Amino acid sequence: MGRAKDIRLKVIPSKIANEFVKKHHYSGRVVNTSKLHFGAFLDGVLHGVMSLGSSMVQSKMIPLVDGTKWTEAIELNRMAFDDVLPKYSESRCISVALKLLKKQAPHIKWVVSFADGTQCGDGTIYRASGFKLISVKKNNTLYRLTDGRVVNNLNMTGKYMLSDLRQRLDLSPSSSYQKNAKILGAKKVIGYQLKYIYFLHPEEQKNLTVPIIPFSKIDEMGAGMYKGENITLAERKNAVIA
Repeated sequence: MGRAKDIRLKVIPSKIANEFVKKHHYSGRVVNTSKLHFGAFLDGVLHGVMSLGSSMVQSKMIPLVDGTKWTEAIELNRMAFDDVLPKYSESRCISVALKLLKKQAPHIKWVVSFADGTQCGDGTIYRASGFKLISVKKNNTLYRLTDGRVVNNLNMTGKYMLSDLRQRLDLSPSSSYQKNAKILGAKKVIGYQLKYIYFLHPEEQKNLTVPIIPFSKIDEMGAGMYKGENITLAERKNAVIA
């Protein structure tokens, strides 16, 4: 693991975390529901951030595990690391963060996270960290704006709408994100979204209301992606070996 063992994880203020995420996350944006932020420090310098909070659509997330209360689940909704940290840093940081959650927030039963197969990857780090794959589906929620930014359809209408888009729509956008997308000239981004879950309380897995999907399904559906490029898990493994 090398110097990855020297990384120290600390809770940091939202302001510092959000500034880092905006600079280093491929989306360039933070998630407004993020409330807990872990900073990854190497030699006392911040090189990574993991942000957690309730899901933007909590009512759809809670039913994943039967009997879960609204305060008993959390979403890992942003991971951003710079290029300074050594190999295996992300998986180590996730491992430490999960242990801290289990110890300091024992009421949280499980963690959910998404891998964006349209822009980034298919969740290699989640699989290596013991997460279970519970969904692989075509992502119909992302749009590319004319300025190159990629936004979720939730960011084009309602309370989560980006302020600059609201202004571009003359401050009175439609309640339909499809109509707003057309006005803005936004185009759909094609790809897959993968959903992963980690049980801080392993006994809760029996209450999972959806099936666990074998990782081989990713290749079967053509959803494999690495650093924004389509690639199968087998091809990636062979590339590492080579």
